[in-house]
Amino acid sequence: MARNKKLLLLPGDGIGPEVMAEMRRVIDWFGARQALSFEVEEDLVGGASYDERGTPCADATMDLAMAADAVLLGAVGGPKWDDLDFSVKPERGILRLRKDMDLFANMRPAVMFEPLIEASTLKPDIVRGLDIMILRELTGGIYFGEPRGVKKLIGGGREGINTEVYTTPEVERVGRVAFELARKRRNLVHSIEKANVMESGLMWREDMTALHEREFVDVELQHMYADNAAMQLVREPKQFDVMVAGNLFGDILSDCAAMLTGSLGMLPSASLGETDATGRRRALYEPVHGSAPDIAGEGKANPIAMLSSFSMMLRYSFDMEDEADLVDKAIDIVLAGGLRTGDIMQPKKARVSTKVMGEAIVAELNRLTA
Repeated sequence: MARNKKLLLLPGDGIGPEVMAEMRRVIDWFGARQALSFEVEEDLVGGASYDERGTPCADATMDLAMAADAVLLGAVGGPKWDDLDFSVKPERGILRLRKDMDLFANMRPAVMFEPLIEASTLKPDIVRGLDIMILRELTGGIYFGEPRGVKKLIGGGREGINTEVYTTPEVERVGRVAFELARKRRNLVHSIEKANVMESGLMWREDMTALHEREFVDVELQHMYADNAAMQLVREPKQFDVMVAGNLFGDILSDCAAMLTGSLGMLPSASLGETDATGRRRALYEPVHGSAPDIAGEGKANPIAMLSSFSMMLRYSFDMEDEADLVDKAIDIVLAGGLRTGDIMQPKKARVSTKVMGEAIVAELNRLTA
């Protein structure tokens, strides 16, 4: 199915190249053992791109990204580039990719791996079996609304302004992604806003309700205020399946949900665009963790979030559920066997390098398909 699918790999900075190398190992395994090959290109982004090309994301890189069926990104940034002008900082590379590819829906899963259950700060019975998908609107809301800025006030002092703005089409397109995701999961969507105090939140609720009634009556829809959602995430997180929210609330809630699992560095993410007339949807997949420059090049990085991002790509870009499940199962079995990178190290477990963790997961893939 995916033999002619084009992938663009952007390793980036810090530990990005190290975790990308282990993901490439899995891509190669699929080509060798599952007759599932991809057309793979690799390019620069972030600080690595700035050093060579004077920009964190070159036009040629954008051309490759726009032509790809999926983009996989490692990480960007580091203290080396702290003194650069804001317009050319490494992070601007990711922002350009998101903007030019019109990636409006950010998916952040929070999944509790049973072998890591003791790493969560919540009681095991609260988080055991946790599997939440938080969908954050990525290109609108208060982060992009106008007017914005800081101005001086007559008489002294300043005024800072940010504007929460959403349109019905923006709400509906992220809503459709949420309902479609729920249909493949447990068929429940919680729509998160502050309709009690914000007009934009009230409009969000009304538009989400109208979309549900028109197109998705088979999916259960519940509404929840953002402050209550934050409380419920730490009180009874397993009540949720898919949570959908605007940019600000989605940003906050996705980090909160991620830490329920005990390790932000274990988690993948996906940013999706619109589906075109051919059914193709632009997408970028990346681990949630940063570039971790303090351990870059030392073989200490955890590649699992990058491998899980590849699994998300199989699932959401190519509808390859069985192959995605295979990767996820291999990761779970390796963790159950006691292998750990430093970030998830536990007593009486075996600390391993980035490369050894990747090799162990590939070995488990071999065993599962023998």
